[in-house]
Amino acid sequence: MTRTGTSSPGPVPPTPSQTVGPFYGHALPFPGGEDVAPLGHPDTITVHGYVLDGEGRPLPDALLEVWGPDPDGNLPAVDGSMRRAPASGGFLGRNGVEFTGFGRVRTDADGHWYVRTLRPGARGQNAPCLSVCVFARGLLVHLFTRIYLPGDEAVLAADPLLARLDEQRRGTLIAAREDGGAYRFDIRLQGEGETVFLEFR
Repeated sequence: MTRTGTSSPGPVPPTPSQTVGPFYGHALPFPGGEDVAPLGHPDTITVHGYVLDGEGRPLPDALLEVWGPDPDGNLPAVDGSMRRAPASGGFLGRNGVEFTGFGRVRTDADGHWYVRTLRPGARGQNAPCLSVCVFARGLLVHLFTRIYLPGDEAVLAADPLLARLDEQRRGTLIAAREDGGAYRFDIRLQGEGETVFLEFR
């Protein structure tokens, strides 16, 4: 498509009706959403990875929401993840002190995402994990999954969800530990190595 009747002919950028959406990362910004742990907390961990399509290509403009309990396994009951200024309605960001357990982060142009949070504690029979909701262009229904952290094989083996999966599928839910204390977790939406997604009934 080219412009007509203007002094600077050239291609016209795609309009929303010409591009598969919705555009979650663009339309639902959350400044500071990756910083879930209180500022300077000594037990902060970084979890990061890529959101990949069925051919292994990274997806820019995907959006992840991440929830997790505190290190004692308690679900935070603290408001404040998305504070707004009372007068303007603009984002104030986090207060940097309280742990809400919630983060919202978009992938960058390379399909990469990260959150800095506290290592979750075990809840009941469940091994420590983070819950994740994935939104991406072309997905009409968002997807749910979990990120389990390595470190205690006996606890992971006893987890009710992981125990139902064969070894290969179970591996798609367990992050890989990296040097420096970070964890790598790629989310594959389909194809070989597809991440296990959950259905709630």
